[in-house]
This record gives sequence, structure tokens and C-alpha cells, in this order.
Amino acid sequence: MLELILCVDDDPITLMLCKMVISKSTFAEEIITAQNGEEALSYFDDLKLNYLGTEILKYPKLILLDLNMPVMGGWEFLDHFAKEEYRSAFKDAKVIVLSSTIDPEDIKKAKTYPMVMDFLSKPISKEILEDLKKAM
Repeated sequence: MLELILCVDDDPITLMLCKMVISKSTFAEEIITAQNGEEALSYFDDLKLNYLGTEILKYPKLILLDLNMPVMGGWEFLDHFAKEEYRSAFKDAKVIVLSSTIDPEDIKKAKTYPMVMDFLSKPISKEILEDLKKAM
């Protein structure tokens, strides 16, 4: 069981479904949400400030990320999160792109980010989580 998961999506129903499915599957102790990439980065920035100079032990080891969101989309989030300042502080964080997009180019692009472990279609399901448990 993971300690903490971050779900990033602009759709409140998708976030609610994500929390519900993860809670029922006992996949994580705690689920936090963000409505866009900017909120997600802000969460990680706050962690870095709170733990300035010390190792951050509790952070989401798994991020479920939508691609198409207002303010800051998934691609922009990944561009920022791939930078050394984030990778060194949150080196164990893995991303699963959860998108309604099934464009092969998006899948190919997602695989260019070292922290992306998979590209899956929405919505999250119990079966997807069972497969993830085995992979993690």
C-alpha cells in the first residue's frame, strides 16, 4: 500500500471517482487532489519549502495525471517536474498519465519523460489499480 497518491484532473467527478476507487481498493493510505498542473506543482513547491535543507520523506510516490486541463496541463506539469530541482527532491515519484486521449503520439511523447511509468485510459478502475499494485 502506498502512503500517498496525488490525482491531478480538472474534472471534479473524475477526482471524486479516483478517490473513491483508490480508497475502496486500499491502494493508498491518503489521496490528495489538484485541479491542474499548477496546483500540483504548488503542492510540491510547498513541500520543498517546508523541508528546506532536509530530506522529504512523505510525498506522493504516485501521481495520476490528466493531460488536458486549464491553467496548466499535464504536458506543462511534466516539463516542470522533469527538472532537476523536482527530480532530486522527489526522485521516487512516478507518474501515470490517465487520459481520455488515445492518440499514439501522446503515448509516445509520455514515454520520453523518465518519471512516466504508464499511459492509461480514463477512468481509473479497480482492475487498473490491481495491475499497478503488481508493478510497484
